[in-house]
Amino acid sequence: MSMFDNPFDPKNRFSRSGCACGRHVSQIEHERDQAPSLQCTPVESEEQRYEGVVASAVMRAMFPQDATRRAFLKSIGASTALAAVSQFFPLGIATEVFAQAKPIEKKDLKVGFIPITCATPIIMAHPMGFYSKHGLNVEVIKTAGWAVIRDKTLNKEYDAAHMLSPMPLAITMGVGSNAVPYTAPAIENINGQAITLSVKHKDKRDPKNWKGFKFAVPFDYSIHNYLLRYYVAEHGLDPDQDIQIRAVPPPEMVANLRADNIDGFLGPDPMNQRAVYDGVGFIHVLTKDLWEGHPCCVFAASKEFITQTPNTYAALLKAIIDATAFATKAENRKQIAEAIAPANYINQPVTVLEQILTGTFADGLGNVQKVPNRVDFDPFPWESFAVWIMTQMKRWGQIKGDVDYKKVAQEVYLATDTAKLMKEVGLTPPTATTKSFSVMGKVFDPSKPEEYIKSFKIRKV
Repeated sequence: MSMFDNPFDPKNRFSRSGCACGRHVSQIEHERDQAPSLQCTPVESEEQRYEGVVASAVMRAMFPQDATRRAFLKSIGASTALAAVSQFFPLGIATEVFAQAKPIEKKDLKVGFIPITCATPIIMAHPMGFYSKHGLNVEVIKTAGWAVIRDKTLNKEYDAAHMLSPMPLAITMGVGSNAVPYTAPAIENINGQAITLSVKHKDKRDPKNWKGFKFAVPFDYSIHNYLLRYYVAEHGLDPDQDIQIRAVPPPEMVANLRADNIDGFLGPDPMNQRAVYDGVGFIHVLTKDLWEGHPCCVFAASKEFITQTPNTYAALLKAIIDATAFATKAENRKQIAEAIAPANYINQPVTVLEQILTGTFADGLGNVQKVPNRVDFDPFPWESFAVWIMTQMKRWGQIKGDVDYKKVAQEVYLATDTAKLMKEVGLTPPTATTKSFSVMGKVFDPSKPEEYIKSFKIRKV
């Protein structure tokens, strides 16, 4: 019997030799003798053909002997047999998986990352088996800084990468590099950043007293840069006139704070908690208290990678989304901390990572805080996140002229793709792709970006 023949028809045989009655050389000869005339049958749909393949495989496993299968079917009937088999084996789900399975074009991949907790899903997917679960052999490569990440992905040394959420937008628009169509199909983390100050500034908690301070941020095109600028501007300081902001790779931030090269930084974890752990800094404010649920880092890939290897892209994104879903659960956080702590990943004490991921932490001011969502994980790339980022890029002079915010957001933050793949791994994505939110109490309407920019008194004209 062909894999596409009905396995619940007792007249069909698994064996290719002989016939049902035993008097003919083949089943075809048997049917020719029995048939009074030629009959036309409708062509099966592709879905029905897949159903036949899956059902045949199950029936073959259950009834290795053809005679036993046919006797079983004759005794209880095909419909009852189908219902019985379906009760113990999910034929529908198996059929859907079989139908959707497509060959991965490239199984061996290189993905770059910066050793910070923002990259948790990308990193943990390696030691915890999420890449291999989706048929991939991924090498995750620790990288020195964001400019290196950008250059290695543009040079195709990396197939995909951990990037700051503004970077794919900047690359696509040709800001700071040649314009190359880039995408951010998944948010790596939400929240998870802080303003950390040197211990010598414990008596200078009011930002109005920060004139002349030197601050570090990870990169010019980072949520950190925009949130620091937003924060000091809301307190009356011009970030381009009253303070200094310099780009410092995250792994070097604590050392620069210790050496008194900077007064503080708005940076990713584990740098904030490590400064507390080393006794050189204290956490002034968590960025979640400025903007609850803000994006920080993203999983990024070029449009070329997506179009040339679509099945590889889908498998890679599903692995990231799968890992992100695992990371959302509080009961998994300590296990994740142990998985990502080694030197080839984040290279930090497990204690530091546990404080960050569980949200129970020392703040360097003598307090132990409990903030369960200090860092959280939600893969959905809201297009309104991209629009807000672009308003800040324009506010501070990184982009000029007219900007088609909606078009760029849709091209880079692939909300529709992600929603589809979230469903495939059992998650429920939002039904919309944009939303309003508040930053330091000020509501952002993504449909009115230019009005939003003009509402700020302090901005670069």
